[in-house]
Amino acid sequence: MRILFLGDVVGNSGCSKIMNNLLDQIKIHKIDFVIVNAENAAETGVGLTKEICEDFFKCGVNVITTGNHVWDQKDIMNFIDKENRLLRPKNLFEPSPGKGFEIYNTSENIKVGVLNLMGNVFMKKCDDVFESSKKFINEYKLKEDYDFLIVDFHGEITSEKNAIGHFFDGKATLVIGTHTHIPTNDARVLKNGTAYQTDAGMCGDYDSVIGMNKENSLNRFMKKDSVKHFPAKGGATLSGVIVDCNIETGLADKISSYIFGGQLDNN
Repeated sequence: MRILFLGDVVGNSGCSKIMNNLLDQIKIHKIDFVIVNAENAAETGVGLTKEICEDFFKCGVNVITTGNHVWDQKDIMNFIDKENRLLRPKNLFEPSPGKGFEIYNTSENIKVGVLNLMGNVFMKKCDDVFESSKKFINEYKLKEDYDFLIVDFHGEITSEKNAIGHFFDGKATLVIGTHTHIPTNDARVLKNGTAYQTDAGMCGDYDSVIGMNKENSLNRFMKKDSVKHFPAKGGATLSGVIVDCNIETGLADKISSYIFGGQLDNN
């Protein structure tokens, strides 16, 4: 089985790239299951909407994960309670709308678990992610409750992401970092068989400052006249990873960084 995970979608540029290209990319790369982090997909670059979710599902996305911006578009609170293909970080303070983990059945009756977590360092306050992860591992087991487990760890710092990767090594198929919008060059299979990359990068315009208009961002850093952040609108790159999964073990045979189009596509 082959899984595609795409990092944080930013604004209209990232949305358009997915909606215009994903179905073809699924065929070209023989993808069986697609997960997309879409917490920045709204036109403003923060949050997401019901309409965006429905558009993504129509073009081949199986599951949408999120992070610290999940509630920035308020209408999503009602939608997330009705749509189990949309997740929020499991370790958000309870009670929160929606859920952070679900098991999905593919057309071939393969069970894919998707767990959405959020880091504690330099992030919005949420429950201790390591305690939450420990409770999860005590409750669910690879190849017993699901055939594969994908963990989206939405975090700010690389050390916290590294630690979560090692914590889940041998217990998850893939641990993939999101949130920082820059793809890291460390895709690998860890010692006990879990595929890992510190950050998947973003699906958006890389001629920017992490997806936001670069001129306005520079003005804000330099304390010049500026307005609220807004997304860059140039051609987008799709960024993420492709994982070849072993149905016998539930672990990863191979992980490859995935880059398509825009500023980062050097092919």
